[in-house]
Amino acid sequence: MVMKVYSPEFKADAVALYLSDPSHTFEGIGKDLGISRETLRNWVRAERTRRGGGSATSTEKSTVDSPPTAEELQAENEALRRELGAARKEMQKLATERDILRKATKFFAQEMTW
Repeated sequence: MVMKVYSPEFKADAVALYLSDPSHTFEGIGKDLGISRETLRNWVRAERTRRGGGSATSTEKSTVDSPPTAEELQAENEALRRELGAARKEMQKLATERDILRKATKFFAQEMTW
């Protein structure tokens, strides 16, 4: 079996998505992103270890222990900027596809009236 290699940005975004809401599950997020739940679980565990956290989510940890550090805020800011950039790219792609479909509809409508 060939192991897939995921970019650090993809991993960070997947972990951030999982940690963003306590109701998320490894299986649900994994299906949405096309990765196994075990892979996502390992990424989340590694991120929590890197941050020095236990089993608490990042939001629980920040409200109970202390306010987030400048590094944590900067990392979150960078993740949000990447997510915004990806959303803007997707929006542009969808707008282009929509425009193509509109032109195709007009073309085929003209062809049918002859």
